[in-house]
Amino acid sequence: MDEIILLATQVLQTTPVRWLALSQTVDGSLMRRQPAPGEWSALECLLHLVEAEREVFPVRLQRFLHGRDFEAFNPDAGTRSALAALEPLALSAEFAQLRAGSLRLLAGVGAADLERTALHPELGRVTLDQMIHEWAAHDLMHTVQAERALMQPFIDGCGPWREYFLDHVVTQ
Repeated sequence: MDEIILLATQVLQTTPVRWLALSQTVDGSLMRRQPAPGEWSALECLLHLVEAEREVFPVRLQRFLHGRDFEAFNPDAGTRSALAALEPLALSAEFAQLRAGSLRLLAGVGAADLERTALHPELGRVTLDQMIHEWAAHDLMHTVQAERALMQPFIDGCGPWREYFLDHVVTQ
């Protein structure tokens, strides 16, 4: 197995576990709290990850493996509003189930497959290797984004310690 497949798989395996832990223990009002106007709450980050797991990464992976190009993904035009009615724990469970299927697909990728290319309408010719890198980075980015959203009320209330968190303050 190529190193990027192994490393990405390790990251991709941790994401559902982290979300399940957050959803089981963190109050829903904190999960829904926007860190700043126009910024995503932790729940919105989770909604986006579920949507991407349904419509983007496993779909693109299959397209690469079948030699087909794929469409751009517009996160503002997806199914996020339909998913928003679900509770965080239900969303996390759905994400975990979807991710398990994606990991089974990824397990079938070999080192030679990493050189496969597809045409992305906005980015041009891309490789499967690049998409796998992007997939792991995307998971981590939105998990960090969600954790920053969760941090905001604690940063706001920590008084003189606030200066230690300035790199994590979310502003519009």
